[in-house]
Amino acid sequence: MAAIHPSAVVDAKAELDASVSVGPYAVIGPHVRIGAGSSVGAHSTIEGHTTIGSDNRIFQFVSVGAPPQDKKYGGEPTRLEIGNGNTIREFVTINTGTVQDAGVTRLGDDNWIMAYVHIAHDCQLGSHLILANAVQLAGHVHLGDWVFLGGLSGVHQFVRVGAHAMTGFQTRLAQDLPPFVTAAGNPAQAQGINQEGLRRRGYTPERIAPVKQMHKALYRQGLTLADARSAIAQIGAQTPEGRADVELMLGFLASAERGIVR
Repeated sequence: MAAIHPSAVVDAKAELDASVSVGPYAVIGPHVRIGAGSSVGAHSTIEGHTTIGSDNRIFQFVSVGAPPQDKKYGGEPTRLEIGNGNTIREFVTINTGTVQDAGVTRLGDDNWIMAYVHIAHDCQLGSHLILANAVQLAGHVHLGDWVFLGGLSGVHQFVRVGAHAMTGFQTRLAQDLPPFVTAAGNPAQAQGINQEGLRRRGYTPERIAPVKQMHKALYRQGLTLADARSAIAQIGAQTPEGRADVELMLGFLASAERGIVR
């Protein structure tokens, strides 16, 4: 049996692995599934059609799987899916999706979600993210892998943030932030590339060099976005070690419906 504190309220229909621990006064609803090795802290509420994978650590006073804060929501059985190995700190709120989108909010693996973060309905979050204290994500936001958002950053609905991108403290993102780019300010302005983050992830100087060239084409040469995309495509043709990163950037720019931070 799962290690459930006597004061916790766990619905009989909830599916908890035998290795799950549940702290005092936690509440877990009937449509919740929690995988092996996960823990739920005191006074937390896990509700809705929520699936949580293995080895997640959910701290006290967290609200996961609550209905979306969307006036169009009519009680549909939308979902929340959380992967494996995530840390979700105090007072984090994560809502389920809406039928106006895919109907599901997703959080990948190995993410570090600090206190007071809000992840709204239909957000699609990758893996290895760091969301610092009080980051606020509006509905339908997409974050790629390895994104770092600085404390008190806010992201407008439908904005996408590319893999390896980073924001500084109190950044306001109202447009898409391309992969590898660091931004700061209100409104956000591009500052450079996330070079230190790339080094920590094993990027060699030879692989970082074309990332710098892409940033130069986007932000330092006065090119239109269309011309910058053409220049970036040439970088991929000339530097085999950077082709995967170039393809990532070009794919992101091609689907940037809100424009990009420039």
